[in-house]
Amino acid sequence: MSFISRRQVLAAGLAAPLWPLPLHSAVTHALQFPRDLGSHPELAIEWWYVTGRLLSGQREFGFQLTFFRSRVPATQGMTSAFAAKQLMFAHAAVTDVAGRKFWHDQRLAREGFEVAQTSQSDTAVKLRDWSLRHATTQYQALATSADFELDLALRETQPLLLQGDMGRSRKGPNESQFSFYYSLPQLQVSGTLGLGKERLPVQGTAWLDHEWSNSLLDAQAVGWDWIGINLRDGGALTAFQLRDKSGQALWDGGSFRSAAVGAAAQIFRQGEVQFQAVRRWTSPLTKASYPVEWEVKTPAGVYRIKSAFDAQELDSRSSTGAVYWEGLSELIGSNGKLIGHGYLEMTGYADPLRL
Repeated sequence: MSFISRRQVLAAGLAAPLWPLPLHSAVTHALQFPRDLGSHPELAIEWWYVTGRLLSGQREFGFQLTFFRSRVPATQGMTSAFAAKQLMFAHAAVTDVAGRKFWHDQRLAREGFEVAQTSQSDTAVKLRDWSLRHATTQYQALATSADFELDLALRETQPLLLQGDMGRSRKGPNESQFSFYYSLPQLQVSGTLGLGKERLPVQGTAWLDHEWSNSLLDAQAVGWDWIGINLRDGGALTAFQLRDKSGQALWDGGSFRSAAVGAAAQIFRQGEVQFQAVRRWTSPLTKASYPVEWEVKTPAGVYRIKSAFDAQELDSRSSTGAVYWEGLSELIGSNGKLIGHGYLEMTGYADPLRL
C-alpha cells in the first residue's frame, strides 16, 4: 500500500532465479507486462515503493525509497511546457538498528525538463539525483542525501505477485475504490550504503510495490496499517486495514504466497484480516501515538509484527504534507520464533489523511 506517505498522493543474490518461467510473461484482464511496470499518467495517483533489510557484517539496516506521481487535472489542457501536469515526489529513509538512528529525506518537482521523469514502457523513474530503474530481471536504486546514500541492485527471484483480484486491489466498501497493485517480494539486494564518510558493502532482501489508481480514500477512512513481509523460508505476506475515526477497520485485505515453485497467491477477503495493537510508542516530535507492535490474524496464520526500532516516524510536510510511521520490523510466528522481516506502515495517527 501507500499514498503520499508512500501512498498519500491518493516502496548477494542467488546464482539463478528459482522460477522456471519468465518473470514478466503473465497477461491478465487488468494488467499486462512489461508495459504495466511503467507509468500510467492518465490515472490520478501512482507510486513505486521499495523497502528492505540490509546487512553489513553484523550490522543491520532498513531502507525505504518511494517515488510518487500525481496528475494535476486543472493543467491537462495547457500547452505550455512549464505547465505542471504531473507532480513528482520521493521519500527515502535509512534505519540503523544497533545505532538506534533513523534518517530520512524527500524530493519534490514537476515532471519534465529532465528533472523529474517517468517511462510508460518500464520502470524508469527519476527525480533529480534519485532514481529507480528496471532492466531484464534487476532494479537499480539510487538516492543521496546529507546523511546517507543508497546505491543498490535488486535482483528478482520470484514472479510478480498480483494483489487482490488479478491485480485489482479493493481499498473500500465502494466497488470503485480500488487500485491496480502488484508486488515483487524476495528481491535479492547487493550494493553500497553510505553513512557520513562510511561506505558499507551491504546485501539483503527487499520488497517492491507498484500501485496506481483514480480512486481516493473512502470519506470515513482516516488512515491505514500495512505490512509487507519477506518470510525467511522464501514466502511472502501482505496484510492491511483501513481505519475510520473510531479506530475500527473500514476495509482489510492482503495475501500470502508460499515459497513453493509455481505457488498461487492466497488472496484474503474482506473481514479475514484483523489487526490488534499490542504496544504503542509516542513520538517526542509530533506527540502521535503509534502501535509499534501488533497481533495480525490472517487466513494464513496468526503473527506478531514488532518494530526493529521504534523511532521510525517520517515528517514529509515539506513535500507530500503527511506525517506517518514506516519502518523495518520483525515478524514472529505463533510458535514465538522469528519467521520474517519487512516493513510496517501506519498513517493517519498524527492527523487524518486528506487526499
